[in-house]
Amino acid sequence: MRALIVDDENKARRVLKVLLEEINVDVVGECSDLLSAVSEIKKQQPDVVFLDIEMPKYSGLEILNFFIGEEVDFHIIFTTAYQKYAVEAFSVNAIDYLLKPINEDKLLTAVNKVQKLIDTHTINARLSNLESMYNQMSLNKITLEVPKRVLFVTLDDIIMLEADGSYTKVYLKNGKTELISKNLKYFYEQLQDKVIFYKPHRSYIINIRYIAKLEKKENFFIVLENKKTIPIARDKKEEFVALIEKLL
Repeated sequence: MRALIVDDENKARRVLKVLLEEINVDVVGECSDLLSAVSEIKKQQPDVVFLDIEMPKYSGLEILNFFIGEEVDFHIIFTTAYQKYAVEAFSVNAIDYLLKPINEDKLLTAVNKVQKLIDTHTINARLSNLESMYNQMSLNKITLEVPKRVLFVTLDDIIMLEADGSYTKVYLKNGKTELISKNLKYFYEQLQDKVIFYKPHRSYIINIRYIAKLEKKENFFIVLENKKTIPIARDKKEEFVALIEKLL
């Protein structure tokens, strides 16, 4: 945890610094007035600011006035000799309010409060980053849960998907076929907004990039590059023909 101490009394700063270092808090700077503190906060980006209230020119209670329109990503613990400011202090969203002379146990409690908030923020940030990474990856990949492992398969590597009861067979570009314990509807919901995939029949989803030819016998059939022949449902015929015309 990185801390900044702001107090117009040099002795108060020294005492607090010693107390903080004893509980393994890294003191990254000291300031004697609010204006220099604002500058140092922007420079050092501390996790917590130990802030005196009664100081020359500006009160510590005015600190947020210097961050209007900016993100306040540091926590505030007020340190003062006066109880009368407690209500105002917490209106500034302070984490705690410590009276001088500072009690070591109360200081530790205040520091622990900040640490819990930092840990929660860090976890949430990591989860958010992971979610963002996954969402980005999902634009180009899909997960296939097979026994004892999970495959992350590029969409371009999928030639077709075939319903097999409550399972789905996924035919891959490398010639392998994976049997997945999800029904075809599960995959359709994931792939329906991907323009390279099309469902010509209730039992199949195909990657249109792997269409080799279109055959007409009694009905229309799609032949894929892996030699699989896929029927086109009667109610899908016109839609599919329109799709092919767009591709030509």
